Amino acid sequence: DFQARWRAVKAARKAVAASGARDLMQIDVDTDTLFDMQVKRIHEYKRQHLAVLHLVHLYNRLKENPGLDVAPRTAVFGGKAAPGYFLAKLIIKLINSVAEVVNADPDTRDMLKVVFVPNFNVKTAQNVYPAADLSDQISTAGKEASGTGNMKFSMNGARTIGTLDGANVEIREAVGEENFFLFGLTTGEIQAKRAAGYRPGDYYEQNTALKATIDTIASGYFSKGDKSLFQPLVDNLLHHDEYFVMADFQSYIDCQEAVSRAWADPERWTRMSILNTARMGRFSSDRTIAEYCR
Repeated sequence: DFQARWRAVKAARKAVAASGARDLMQIDVDTDTLFDMQVKRIHEYKRQHLAVLHLVHLYNRLKENPGLDVAPRTAVFGGKAAPGYFLAKLIIKLINSVAEVVNADPDTRDMLKVVFVPNFNVKTAQNVYPAADLSDQISTAGKEASGTGNMKFSMNGARTIGTLDGANVEIREAVGEENFFLFGLTTGEIQAKRAAGYRPGDYYEQNTALKATIDTIASGYFSKGDKSLFQPLVDNLLHHDEYFVMADFQSYIDCQEAVSRAWADPERWTRMSILNTARMGRFSSDRTIAEYCR
């Protein structure tokens, strides 16, 4: 059975990544969970903080209802920020602080783990990309010039959750809309919102899930009671939010719920994985370099 063999190969790849997590970070992860990965340069437009908001939201839901019917998930981050980029550094700190709390919580640690891969580089990437079940390519529409990390993930059978930005557009066309998890505002919609006077605080006031997520971070829950640590990030989201994290939050949450439902159907999930790899030929170096030469 081809699907069974495909799943066995994927399981072996995930076992290698899990071994690395144990060796590097002393974190035990369950290879039967959904490996949800976002490894790339840390930058506000790439929106690692949107992924963290989803994890905090999911954590809150699991705390309220430990029997919640969602896919058990291991969220993996990796990447580096420019030395003087304060908010990007603060996003890295938030990821690690959320991981510290979530991974130690007996109420949630069987359903949710968070891992930040230290010193992410090409050598580390060889074990990370092949292990991914889900690839987060969630940059603000209109901000990603191209992107190649999304190609590496898709070629290795990961399904993409992403916006219509950069190479996501071509990948979605190649693998099929039904094998790509699309969410978020389009470039045109973002331009319209900006022209009309975007007010991120309105989303906070009107969306109870978003408000609870932001309030959990602002309360010092993930910073040992220190309410000031993540306040610059919270203030930026509430009053500036240049990259429309608040506007795309609910769409991303809804799309992640669709991911969870798809994960619950192994045959469908495996088929999507196989087709992601099989239809990525147009992104091969052979085709790319031949086109450049012409």
